[in-house]
Amino acid sequence: MTAVLSLEHVSKGFPGVKALDDVSLTVEAGEIHALLGENGAGKSTLMKILCGIYQPDEGTIRLNGEARHFSSYRDACAAGVGIVFQEFSLVPWLSVVDNIFLGREPRNRLGLIQRARMMAEAYELFDRLDIDIDPEIQVHRLSVADQQFVEIAKALSLNARVLVLDEPTAPLTPTEVERLFKIMRRLREGGVAMVFISHHLEEIFQVCDRITVLRDGTYVDSCAVTETDHDALVEMMIGRKVDNIFPPREPRNTNAPILLEAEIGMKHATHTDSLTLAKGEILGFAGLVGSGRSELAMALIGAYPTRVAKIRLDGREVRFRSPADALDAGIGLLPEDRKRQGLILPFSCGDNITLNHLKQFYRPAPFLSRSREADTVDAAMDQVRVKAPSAETPVQSLSGGNQQKVVIARWLDRGCRILIFDEPTRGIDVGAKSEIYALMKRLASQGIAIIMISSELPEITGLCDRVLVFSHGRIVAELADGEIEADTIMRHAVTEPRRDDVSQPVTEDAR
Repeated sequence: MTAVLSLEHVSKGFPGVKALDDVSLTVEAGEIHALLGENGAGKSTLMKILCGIYQPDEGTIRLNGEARHFSSYRDACAAGVGIVFQEFSLVPWLSVVDNIFLGREPRNRLGLIQRARMMAEAYELFDRLDIDIDPEIQVHRLSVADQQFVEIAKALSLNARVLVLDEPTAPLTPTEVERLFKIMRRLREGGVAMVFISHHLEEIFQVCDRITVLRDGTYVDSCAVTETDHDALVEMMIGRKVDNIFPPREPRNTNAPILLEAEIGMKHATHTDSLTLAKGEILGFAGLVGSGRSELAMALIGAYPTRVAKIRLDGREVRFRSPADALDAGIGLLPEDRKRQGLILPFSCGDNITLNHLKQFYRPAPFLSRSREADTVDAAMDQVRVKAPSAETPVQSLSGGNQQKVVIARWLDRGCRILIFDEPTRGIDVGAKSEIYALMKRLASQGIAIIMISSELPEITGLCDRVLVFSHGRIVAELADGEIEADTIMRHAVTEPRRDDVSQPVTEDAR
């Protein structure tokens, strides 16, 4: 094979940080090359240098053996380098075809846009990718997966011979991931060189040919996928062996007092789901994407419309008209999209932690006691072990795992006794995952009750004391102890539930 892309001895520094130190990467034509490393390892910085967003302090970029210098993203695109960012760059209210050709619409001699030509080229791109998308539909009406495919089509419309895919599977369902892999394999057959960034190591073995690992901004190793395994990759990424990513399982405390009891009937459903949550318990919500897990959790805190919502805390009936009411009662939410829903990224760690309860720091009003606030923030960050230069560090500069810890610190500082974790490790590397898991177990041991919603079965089976399985918008099974196994969960998750009016969770013992 021919080396389409070579990054040779690349270094890049920012004030106080050496982001990349003598890193090299080679990708061949028709190859899917995985770029792995923990958050902060330098993967995104290296790709931004390739795409002209950053300029290297040292090093050379070669395309087809020719040294190139990209002063901007536009230069890289013109040279045949395309990137699908983790955060989409589409304009939601424009059509698909307008997004694909935005800023470079073909025009005739009179300067008029050649719409028919744009449509024809869009259909040709979709045919090449074997996807069925209406070019005239507005982007905001597409599923996340189809938006991802539009991003790929946009990159290919630039005649990209090198395509960077940065965490493309993070927002996708398993079925959508397989569709994406099918497209990637098709592109590989067409000779496109791809750099694939993912925290899901099982995906690497499904679709990639070779792997390069970075750690702390330095090159660790490159190898063929067939020459390594999961454990070896983890060791290369974090610099040590991880014998067990999950904390040791302890016997479930069946005598723990019940903190929460709920009967929830969704607004457009005829059935009612019931659940309990004990002090110090980790209760898993499992099931396929779209099975109703997150909707029920949102209904618990007053963020989703319901027909019936009977909730008792410590045996006392309460009513939540909004998430603010639930927060006042001691229930905190770590949302699935922490960057958009859980944090204000330009704000500091401290400001994010105290955001919801500043009133306690006004001594006397209307003056804010910064010293008292700083002491509180330092204690909260220490409790969950946030790794940051200081409390004044903008939260957007932290890794995904530490951003998640900042959200947890906010709710613990608010005195929450119940925490809802919605996809707690999405977009987080394997080392940070183990830290989040250990933190969850530590919080549970302190009596905090946790509801964990996760699409990753190993998380459910490795952490949870009990599991509620969802299917078609309702709870179809309750599992505990030895019943919590991946195949048992999936058997229930894909089963059509009974059509009675009131759901009756089925335990394995009852079966």
